[in-house]
Amino acid sequence: MKSSIDPVRWTPPPAPPARQPRHLDVQTVALPGAGPEDTLIDEDGSVLTGLLDGRILRVSADGRTISTLADTGGRPLGLEWLADGKVLVCDANRGLLTLDRDGRIATLLGEVDGRPMRFCNNADVTDDGTIYFTDSSTRFGIDEWMADLLEHSCTGSLYRLTPDGEVTRLVSGRAFPNGVALSGDQQTLFFAETGGYGLYKLDLTSPGAEPELVVAIPGLPDNIARGSDGLIWVAIGSPRNALLDRLLPKPPILRKAIWALPEAVKPKAADVIEIQAYDDAGRLVHDLRGTHPDFHMPTGVRERDGKVWLSSIGTTRLATFPTPPVTT
Repeated sequence: MKSSIDPVRWTPPPAPPARQPRHLDVQTVALPGAGPEDTLIDEDGSVLTGLLDGRILRVSADGRTISTLADTGGRPLGLEWLADGKVLVCDANRGLLTLDRDGRIATLLGEVDGRPMRFCNNADVTDDGTIYFTDSSTRFGIDEWMADLLEHSCTGSLYRLTPDGEVTRLVSGRAFPNGVALSGDQQTLFFAETGGYGLYKLDLTSPGAEPELVVAIPGLPDNIARGSDGLIWVAIGSPRNALLDRLLPKPPILRKAIWALPEAVKPKAADVIEIQAYDDAGRLVHDLRGTHPDFHMPTGVRERDGKVWLSSIGTTRLATFPTPPVTT
């Protein structure tokens, strides 16, 4: 049964000025399943991704060989490497999991604040094994992610898990906190706030510090990741939706009506691919836009050794393109 929503009025910030992104061409790799949400690149160039049905796949660097590594029994989202070679899995339904080289899944953390995680989403890991991760909503799970954006009740949080098992909530009351990426010196944590159209940073050297807006994103930012080029790559799941922007400050009943519509007629993500990359100072280095008949709604992005991989919960494919040259 569909959950009910209790929308909160919010006035979105003005949309960023019109842009002229560079044209983006991608190649795609078909997968034996739907909804690859994130990507993680191994040393040999192969790519790991998690599917809607719970499987975690390995795709060879050339896209020709695909194997199943494990099944989480949930919904794997963000993926990260741990120092011992295991993969950290943010499973929306089960929390933080680990996947070892033998395909064994183990639960690392299933609860926060005395409750099961509702929407464990994305993470990054420091050299000493400290994990920073997001739980995007206490109101809605992965199957109703749009409800959280429509409601805008801001129940998401950002957490830290230390190697000794201590869990600390660093930030709360956020509008769908999503992707996470550490700065190069690991003194600052960047995170995307999907419902707030922003890339934020948190000073990890100052206990109790408040997040600061780094840059307004021209759409709904999803996963973010630091590339081998030192940049923070941002997957923009969809450009800002003018209808949603108009509805957010208006009487809540209007968004309730939108949520009650059949899925076939609800607003959809645009059929475009938008990717950006920033340096730690928030300077835009890459601004890319393209289309492909088999790929849209990018939710994950990884750059490594001159190649970028994209994932999307809205497709059955991965996409890839060469790292663009930096222009000044």
